[in-house]
Amino acid sequence: MSLLLTLLLQDSTPVNAATAPPDAANSSALMEMLHNSGPVALSVLALLLLLSIVSWTIMLTKWGSFRRARAKGQQFLRAFRKSSRLSEIATVADTYKPSPLVNVFSEIVEEYQRQTGGRGFPRNPVAVERAAQIASSEAMTDLESQLTWLATIAAVAPFIGLLGTVMGIVDAFHGLGTQGAATLRAVAPGISEALITTAAGLVVAIPAVVGYNQLTASVKDFAARMDDFGRELLNALENAAAAAPQTGQDDPRRRVSQTN
Repeated sequence: MSLLLTLLLQDSTPVNAATAPPDAANSSALMEMLHNSGPVALSVLALLLLLSIVSWTIMLTKWGSFRRARAKGQQFLRAFRKSSRLSEIATVADTYKPSPLVNVFSEIVEEYQRQTGGRGFPRNPVAVERAAQIASSEAMTDLESQLTWLATIAAVAPFIGLLGTVMGIVDAFHGLGTQGAATLRAVAPGISEALITTAAGLVVAIPAVVGYNQLTASVKDFAARMDDFGRELLNALENAAAAAPQTGQDDPRRRVSQTN
Protein backbone atom coordinates (compact mmCIF):
# COMPACT_ATOMS: atom_id res chain seq x y z
CA MET A 1 0.00 0.00 0.00
CA SER A 2 2.77 2.44 0.85
CA LEU A 3 4.52 1.59 -2.43
CA LEU A 4 1.40 2.46 -4.41
CA LEU A 5 1.06 5.83 -2.68
CA THR A 6 4.69 6.60 -3.45
CA LEU A 7 4.20 5.90 -7.17
CA LEU A 8 1.09 8.08 -7.31
CA LEU A 9 2.92 10.99 -5.70
CA GLN A 10 5.79 10.67 -8.19
CA ASP A 11 3.39 10.67 -11.16
CA SER A 12 1.48 13.74 -9.95
CA THR A 13 4.29 16.19 -10.80
CA PRO A 14 4.43 15.51 -14.61
CA VAL A 15 0.65 15.71 -14.83
CA ASN A 16 0.59 19.15 -13.21
CA ALA A 17 3.40 20.39 -15.48
CA ALA A 18 1.64 19.05 -18.56
CA THR A 19 -1.65 20.69 -17.62
CA ALA A 20 -0.08 24.11 -16.90
CA PRO A 21 -1.23 26.94 -19.20
CA PRO A 22 1.22 27.42 -22.11
CA ASP A 23 1.16 31.22 -21.90
CA ALA A 24 2.14 31.19 -18.25
CA ALA A 25 4.88 28.68 -18.99
CA ASN A 26 6.24 30.76 -21.89
CA SER A 27 6.17 34.01 -19.93
CA SER A 28 7.84 32.40 -16.94
CA ALA A 29 10.48 30.86 -19.21
CA LEU A 30 11.13 34.24 -20.84
CA MET A 31 11.47 35.95 -17.47
CA GLU A 32 13.79 33.18 -16.33
CA MET A 33 15.97 33.61 -19.41
CA LEU A 34 16.12 37.35 -18.85
CA HIS A 35 16.99 36.80 -15.22
CA ASN A 36 19.75 34.36 -16.13
CA SER A 37 21.19 36.51 -18.93
CA GLY A 38 24.75 37.63 -18.61
CA PRO A 39 26.04 41.22 -18.44
CA VAL A 40 26.67 41.38 -22.19
CA ALA A 41 23.12 40.36 -23.07
CA LEU A 42 21.63 42.73 -20.50
CA SER A 43 23.76 45.59 -21.82
CA VAL A 44 22.61 44.88 -25.38
CA LEU A 45 18.97 44.71 -24.29
CA ALA A 46 19.31 48.01 -22.40
CA LEU A 47 20.83 49.67 -25.47
CA LEU A 48 18.06 48.32 -27.70
CA LEU A 49 15.44 49.59 -25.25
CA LEU A 50 17.01 53.06 -25.39
CA LEU A 51 17.04 52.99 -29.20
CA SER A 52 13.40 51.89 -29.24
CA ILE A 53 12.40 54.81 -27.01
CA VAL A 54 14.30 57.25 -29.25
CA SER A 55 12.78 55.88 -32.47
CA TRP A 56 9.21 55.91 -31.15
CA THR A 57 9.70 59.45 -29.81
CA ILE A 58 10.88 60.63 -33.23
CA MET A 59 8.05 58.86 -35.05
CA LEU A 60 5.28 60.12 -32.77
CA THR A 61 6.66 63.68 -32.81
CA LYS A 62 7.00 63.73 -36.59
CA TRP A 63 3.58 62.22 -37.21
CA GLY A 64 2.00 64.88 -35.00
CA SER A 65 3.89 67.78 -36.60
CA PHE A 66 3.20 66.52 -40.13
CA ARG A 67 -0.50 66.16 -39.38
CA ARG A 68 -0.68 69.75 -38.10
CA ALA A 69 1.34 71.07 -41.04
CA ARG A 70 -0.89 69.24 -43.53
CA ALA A 71 -4.07 70.58 -41.94
CA LYS A 72 -2.74 74.15 -41.80
CA GLY A 73 -1.52 73.90 -45.39
CA GLN A 74 -4.98 72.97 -46.63
CA GLN A 75 -6.49 75.89 -44.72
CA PHE A 76 -3.85 78.26 -46.11
CA LEU A 77 -4.51 77.14 -49.69
CA ARG A 78 -8.25 77.69 -49.29
CA ALA A 79 -7.67 81.16 -47.85
CA PHE A 80 -5.17 82.03 -50.59
CA ARG A 81 -7.47 80.97 -53.42
CA LYS A 82 -10.49 82.76 -51.98
CA SER A 83 -8.69 86.05 -51.33
CA SER A 84 -8.49 88.78 -53.99
CA ARG A 85 -5.49 90.56 -52.41
CA LEU A 86 -2.13 89.18 -51.34
CA SER A 87 -2.01 91.74 -48.55
CA GLU A 88 -4.98 90.03 -46.93
CA ILE A 89 -3.13 86.72 -46.92
CA ALA A 90 0.08 88.31 -45.66
CA THR A 91 -1.65 89.71 -42.58
CA VAL A 92 -2.93 86.29 -41.51
CA ALA A 93 -0.09 84.11 -42.83
CA ASP A 94 1.44 83.64 -39.37
CA THR A 95 -1.67 81.81 -38.19
CA TYR A 96 -0.86 79.08 -40.73
CA LYS A 97 2.82 79.00 -39.74
CA PRO A 98 3.18 75.23 -39.15
CA SER A 99 2.61 74.82 -42.88
CA PRO A 100 5.76 75.04 -45.05
CA LEU A 101 3.68 76.83 -47.70
CA VAL A 102 3.82 79.97 -45.57
CA ASN A 103 7.62 80.15 -45.95
CA VAL A 104 7.34 79.84 -49.72
CA PHE A 105 4.69 82.55 -49.81
CA SER A 106 6.73 84.95 -47.66
CA GLU A 107 9.97 84.50 -49.63
CA ILE A 108 8.31 84.99 -53.03
CA VAL A 109 6.38 88.06 -51.93
CA GLU A 110 9.45 89.64 -50.31
CA GLU A 111 11.57 89.09 -53.42
CA TYR A 112 8.80 90.48 -55.62
CA GLN A 113 8.51 93.52 -53.35
CA ARG A 114 12.27 94.18 -53.50
CA GLN A 115 12.31 94.06 -57.29
CA THR A 116 9.14 95.93 -58.17
CA GLY A 117 8.01 97.77 -55.09
CA GLY A 118 4.75 95.87 -55.44
CA ARG A 119 3.97 97.06 -58.97
CA GLY A 120 4.44 95.53 -62.41
CA PHE A 121 6.42 92.55 -63.61
CA PRO A 122 9.53 91.47 -61.68
CA ARG A 123 12.76 92.62 -63.29
CA ASN A 124 14.38 89.25 -62.62
CA PRO A 125 11.83 86.40 -62.60
CA VAL A 126 14.62 83.86 -62.12
CA ALA A 127 15.46 85.44 -58.77
CA VAL A 128 11.84 85.05 -57.67
CA GLU A 129 11.95 81.39 -58.63
CA ARG A 130 15.22 80.98 -56.74
CA ALA A 131 13.63 82.55 -53.66
CA ALA A 132 10.86 79.95 -53.89
CA GLN A 133 13.42 77.15 -54.21
CA ILE A 134 15.42 78.41 -51.24
CA ALA A 135 12.28 78.58 -49.10
CA SER A 136 11.32 75.05 -50.17
CA SER A 137 14.83 73.77 -49.40
CA GLU A 138 14.80 75.31 -45.93
CA ALA A 139 11.39 73.82 -45.22
CA MET A 140 12.56 70.43 -46.47
CA THR A 141 15.57 70.57 -44.16
CA ASP A 142 13.29 71.19 -41.21
CA LEU A 143 10.91 68.41 -42.24
CA GLU A 144 13.73 65.89 -42.68
CA SER A 145 15.38 66.67 -39.35
CA GLN A 146 15.90 63.61 -37.11
CA LEU A 147 14.91 61.20 -39.88
CA THR A 148 18.56 60.18 -40.25
CA TRP A 149 18.49 58.97 -36.65
CA LEU A 150 15.45 56.86 -37.46
CA ALA A 151 17.18 55.34 -40.48
CA THR A 152 20.30 54.67 -38.43
CA ILE A 153 18.34 52.89 -35.71
CA ALA A 154 16.50 50.80 -38.30
CA ALA A 155 19.80 49.72 -39.87
CA VAL A 156 21.87 49.20 -36.72
CA ALA A 157 19.40 47.57 -34.29
CA PRO A 158 19.46 44.07 -35.91
CA PHE A 159 23.26 44.03 -35.87
CA ILE A 160 23.35 45.07 -32.22
CA GLY A 161 20.97 42.22 -31.41
CA LEU A 162 23.08 39.82 -33.48
CA LEU A 163 26.18 40.92 -31.61
CA GLY A 164 24.52 40.04 -28.33
CA THR A 165 23.50 36.65 -29.74
CA VAL A 166 27.03 35.87 -30.95
CA MET A 167 28.53 36.80 -27.61
CA GLY A 168 25.92 34.71 -25.79
CA ILE A 169 26.61 31.65 -27.97
CA VAL A 170 30.34 32.08 -27.39
CA ASP A 171 29.75 32.11 -23.64
CA ALA A 172 27.45 29.08 -23.89
CA PHE A 173 30.02 27.00 -25.79
CA HIS A 174 32.79 28.18 -23.50
CA GLY A 175 30.80 26.96 -20.52
CA LEU A 176 30.13 23.70 -22.34
CA GLY A 177 33.85 23.18 -22.84
CA THR A 178 34.70 23.87 -19.21
CA GLN A 179 32.01 21.54 -17.91
CA GLY A 180 32.97 18.76 -20.31
CA ALA A 181 29.33 17.74 -20.89
CA ALA A 182 28.65 17.80 -24.65
CA THR A 183 24.86 17.50 -24.47
CA LEU A 184 22.02 19.57 -25.84
CA ARG A 185 20.63 19.99 -22.35
CA ALA A 186 23.84 21.69 -21.29
CA VAL A 187 24.06 24.19 -24.18
CA ALA A 188 20.39 24.87 -24.98
CA PRO A 189 19.68 27.33 -22.11
CA GLY A 190 22.64 29.53 -23.02
CA ILE A 191 21.74 29.61 -26.72
CA SER A 192 18.08 30.40 -26.02
CA GLU A 193 19.11 33.28 -23.76
CA ALA A 194 21.45 34.58 -26.47
CA LEU A 195 18.75 34.52 -29.14
CA ILE A 196 16.63 36.96 -27.12
CA THR A 197 18.87 39.82 -28.21
CA THR A 198 18.32 39.03 -31.90
CA ALA A 199 14.56 39.07 -31.39
CA ALA A 200 14.82 42.34 -29.48
CA GLY A 201 16.87 43.88 -32.31
CA LEU A 202 14.19 42.96 -34.83
CA VAL A 203 11.45 44.34 -32.58
CA VAL A 204 13.28 47.68 -32.51
CA ALA A 205 14.21 47.75 -36.22
CA ILE A 206 10.90 46.79 -37.86
CA PRO A 207 8.81 49.73 -36.52
CA ALA A 208 11.69 52.10 -37.27
CA VAL A 209 11.82 50.96 -40.91
CA VAL A 210 8.05 51.33 -41.33
CA GLY A 211 8.05 54.75 -39.68
CA TYR A 212 10.99 55.98 -41.75
CA ASN A 213 9.34 54.94 -45.03
CA GLN A 214 6.05 56.59 -44.11
CA LEU A 215 7.70 59.81 -42.95
CA THR A 216 9.90 59.97 -46.05
CA ALA A 217 6.82 59.62 -48.25
CA SER A 218 5.18 62.47 -46.35
CA VAL A 219 8.25 64.67 -46.86
CA LYS A 220 8.14 64.03 -50.61
CA ASP A 221 4.46 64.95 -50.62
CA PHE A 222 5.24 68.22 -48.84
CA ALA A 223 7.98 68.96 -51.39
CA ALA A 224 5.59 68.46 -54.30
CA ARG A 225 2.97 70.67 -52.67
CA MET A 226 5.51 73.46 -52.10
CA ASP A 227 6.66 73.34 -55.73
CA ASP A 228 3.08 73.46 -56.99
CA PHE A 229 2.18 76.34 -54.68
CA GLY A 230 5.27 78.31 -55.71
CA ARG A 231 4.27 78.05 -59.37
CA GLU A 232 0.69 78.98 -58.53
CA LEU A 233 1.81 82.08 -56.64
CA LEU A 234 4.16 83.15 -59.45
CA ASN A 235 1.33 82.77 -61.94
CA ALA A 236 -0.94 84.86 -59.71
CA LEU A 237 1.66 87.66 -59.53
CA GLU A 238 2.23 87.64 -63.30
CA ASN A 239 -1.48 87.58 -64.08
CA ALA A 240 -2.13 90.44 -61.68
CA ALA A 241 0.70 92.48 -63.20
CA ALA A 242 -0.57 91.81 -66.72
CA ALA A 243 -4.16 92.73 -65.85
CA ALA A 244 -3.35 95.89 -63.93
CA PRO A 245 -2.81 98.28 -66.90
CA GLN A 246 -6.04 97.09 -68.53
CA THR A 247 -8.53 96.94 -65.68
CA GLY A 248 -6.84 98.86 -62.92
CA GLN A 249 -8.73 96.71 -60.40
CA ASP A 250 -6.08 94.13 -59.62
CA ASP A 251 -3.06 96.38 -59.21
CA PRO A 252 -0.08 94.42 -57.83
CA ARG A 253 0.85 97.48 -55.83
CA ARG A 254 -2.35 97.21 -53.85
CA ARG A 255 -1.95 93.45 -53.62
CA VAL A 256 1.60 93.39 -52.36
CA SER A 257 2.47 96.78 -50.86
CA GLN A 258 0.88 95.91 -47.54
CA THR A 259 2.68 92.60 -47.08
CA ASN A 260 5.62 94.10 -45.18
